[in-house]
Amino acid sequence: MTATDTALTGLAQGWCALSLLHGRIEGHIERALQAGHGLSVREYSLLDVLSRQHDGEGGHLQMKQVADAVVLSQSATTRLVSRLEDRGLLTRYLCPTDRRGIYTNVSEAGLRLLAEARPTNNAALREALDEAAKVPELAVLVRTVESPGSAA
Repeated sequence: MTATDTALTGLAQGWCALSLLHGRIEGHIERALQAGHGLSVREYSLLDVLSRQHDGEGGHLQMKQVADAVVLSQSATTRLVSRLEDRGLLTRYLCPTDRRGIYTNVSEAGLRLLAEARPTNNAALREALDEAAKVPELAVLVRTVESPGSAA
């Protein structure tokens, strides 16, 4: 396979389109969340992931699981958790069954902020997808994101 192979070129073009769509969506949501709630996309994502924890078996995430869910390194996730904890949006505690484990919960203030920010996030996502759908090379990707089975 050479660099000019049509399959490789198509694959590269697809990747560029996907990257462009992601960047447009993330940038649009970032601006909306910052302006309306003083949150970054990563902060919102972290609060959202942690708010879905539960007390049942496997309901609390370890830091590696959280990092994977928000697509950050463990060290970047730890720094993000610390910043949100300093703002009173998260609390950390030791795992009752394994004193080496540290878990993180969203505080009441964090849950309130997340509830306030969720409509902003959803509206910004919708707006970004609607704008991207007007760009021919992105329209097929937007339809894929919007299709019911694509969230699986």
